[in-house]
Amino acid sequence: MPEGHTLHRLALDLTGTFGGKRVRSSSPQGRFESAAGFDGRELLEATAHGKHLFVAFAGTEEQVHVHLGLYGSFNLVDDPAPPVVGQVRWRLASDRASADLRGPTACEALGPDEVDAVLARLGEDPLDPEADVERAAALVARSRAPIATLLMDQRIVAGVGNVYRAEVLFRHRIDPRTAGRDLRPVTFLTLWSDLVDLMGEGVRTGRIDTVRAEHEPEAMGRPPRVDDHGGEVYVYRRAGQPCHVCGTKVRTEVVAARNLFWCPRCQRRR
Repeated sequence: MPEGHTLHRLALDLTGTFGGKRVRSSSPQGRFESAAGFDGRELLEATAHGKHLFVAFAGTEEQVHVHLGLYGSFNLVDDPAPPVVGQVRWRLASDRASADLRGPTACEALGPDEVDAVLARLGEDPLDPEADVERAAALVARSRAPIATLLMDQRIVAGVGNVYRAEVLFRHRIDPRTAGRDLRPVTFLTLWSDLVDLMGEGVRTGRIDTVRAEHEPEAMGRPPRVDDHGGEVYVYRRAGQPCHVCGTKVRTEVVAARNLFWCPRCQRRR
């Protein structure tokens, strides 16, 4: 599932490509009937909160809400009318470009109250400059659930996915099984600050890189990572491989319905 930085970058790309322009809106697949209601309207901007995308148009209070889920993708190309390939749920197009949405969990037109209801279900987004980190910290501090579960709970921290949770816990040497209430408040604030930086860099580059300079391939004399997700990481998808810091084999187990990765030596329970 795409993590929060992907949606924020997509929002920037959609706004940069179509913002201020009248767009053609259609549903080649036929499953997004409301697409016609936005056809010919000026696209004002696209925004993101956590893993949710919202696209606003002139002349209507409705916005298009998109959640990509596990299999969704929203691809922009410099072609105003490319052939329809696969099941395209929603197509946006201008005179110079188009964007095709495929396989989302949600693609729907929502009024203001419905948009507010979606946002009310979500936690604080590290990529939101106005995020209430104290609220997130308080929810974590009251919970007996493991911090690895809490970081993936979109009602607490919106946008963090499997890669960022594993990597930020490793970067701060935190055992992922530590209960939220056993985590010092200052430690969660430090995690949050690191997520702000890491995810912000993810928006800028379009990939997830979490290793510090001294652990980069060039510095360590090791080959670069080869993975569909791209980016240099410490533990994510490295089960059975040696930790870049201590050499211990990285472990994995299912936590919050996703495979968690961690180093049992660097992240010893305190």
